[in-house]
Amino acid sequence: MTAATLHLDDAQGGRRTLHLGGDLTVASVGAVAPDFASVPRDGDLTIDLADVGRIDTTGAWLVHKLLRDLDGAGKKADLDGASDDAKRLIDQVAANDKPAQRRPPHGNRAVERLDTIGRAVVAATYTLGEFLAFLGQTLVVLFQTIVERRPLRWNAVVHQMEVVGANALGIVTLLLFLVGIVVAQQGAVQLRQFGAEVFTVNLIGRSVVRELGILLVAIMVAGRSGSAFAAQIGSMKLNEEIDAMRSIGMSPTEVLVVPRVIAMVVMMLLLSLYGAVMAIIGGGLFCWISLNIPPASFVQRIQDVTPLSDLLIGLFKAPVFGFIIAVTGCFQGMEVTGNAESVGLRTTQAVVQSIFLVIVLDAFFAVFFTALGFI
Repeated sequence: MTAATLHLDDAQGGRRTLHLGGDLTVASVGAVAPDFASVPRDGDLTIDLADVGRIDTTGAWLVHKLLRDLDGAGKKADLDGASDDAKRLIDQVAANDKPAQRRPPHGNRAVERLDTIGRAVVAATYTLGEFLAFLGQTLVVLFQTIVERRPLRWNAVVHQMEVVGANALGIVTLLLFLVGIVVAQQGAVQLRQFGAEVFTVNLIGRSVVRELGILLVAIMVAGRSGSAFAAQIGSMKLNEEIDAMRSIGMSPTEVLVVPRVIAMVVMMLLLSLYGAVMAIIGGGLFCWISLNIPPASFVQRIQDVTPLSDLLIGLFKAPVFGFIIAVTGCFQGMEVTGNAESVGLRTTQAVVQSIFLVIVLDAFFAVFFTALGFI
């Protein structure tokens, strides 16, 4: 390491020359740093770096600061004898020497909140309009496929049935089996206070078949398959595969959306029925072990306390939930634009909106069927 040196020549022709030598690094520049501040800023200056060995950002900053101060004073300053590396480092320091940007002053917070809410309402309204248009287009293509017997891509339908239904059997079995045990256990704990543990069977049968089993399967399918629909179609949108379909006369709704909708509707019906059975098995196992209710008595009791209307209501809601989940997932996939970040955003929105719509529809069906007398 060579010690840094600084020497200022007298003015010649109105211009002084500042000779710098040694290493202008953080370890050696401290001895001459105060001398930089004492360099006069009242005349033109040439900074000679021919004798400088090494230079780092500390030395480059001192040189840049001197150049900046002279420029601010309206004087001319030039570099002489600087190596390419030194010039490049000084230029980089100068490029990053920007004044800190002050945050704009806050306006009226109430107005800002109202503006945020208004923008959200406008965006939600626009999204709702786009969704209704997509829903109508999907229904038209479905109607043409069923009524007018337009060709249906059965290979795609069967493949989606496998992905949505067959591949989900494991998680549905585990989830609903455990839910049945939890419902039975919590119900028994509460009913035991009144000496009515036997009515745990009633609780399992009616809650699982009519509401809980169908709803949980729908939520699970929305997170598993609804997100997959959005991600798959969104990736195709980014890769311009959907535009290529349109350019050769193929309808993306007919090729991509309809097979997924049909597969989801059918498999939601089957998965909901299967999930309800697994929940009943889980509840029955708990009743057998903890409440000493034999399986034969449990099955007989389930048949007596669970009306056929509960099963029919559950099987009616399942395809509707499947249709909503599939359409929402496909719609969000079609809305992907820009980059891969949009795929993640639309996938998240597909899951959130699907679950929201499923719960809203479930609440509507609960009130609707109760008003019709199906209690």
